Amino acid sequence: MNDNSLRDNDMTEVSMIIIMNAGDARLIIKEALDYVAACDFEMAKEKLAEAKKKITAAHSAQTQTIQGEARGEKVVFSLLFAHAQDTLMTIMSEWNTANHIVRLFEVYDQRLRKLEER
Repeated sequence: MNDNSLRDNDMTEVSMIIIMNAGDARLIIKEALDYVAACDFEMAKEKLAEAKKKITAAHSAQTQTIQGEARGEKVVFSLLFAHAQDTLMTIMSEWNTANHIVRLFEVYDQRLRKLEER
């Protein structure tokens, strides 16, 4: 086994860590949006915080790899790593959108409650 094949294995492992954490975050974000639909904004926020931890773990794995290359470590191109980065970026965007949705619906819910009190 040569050094590149070892690095290939490392890239596969890092890629899978990113993909798995990002995928877990996506499922948790969906749960958060389900809580929004049920007007349970506190649980939605808790789920988003949980999803953020998964995103942070994925981002950390990606960042370590990029920083390694910046330090001069040889990094073999990996289509799987490129896919992992794309997946992470998409999930980060979904998290941002879900976070805004929670805040938006929470404000609307508060306004509706005030109207109902009249």
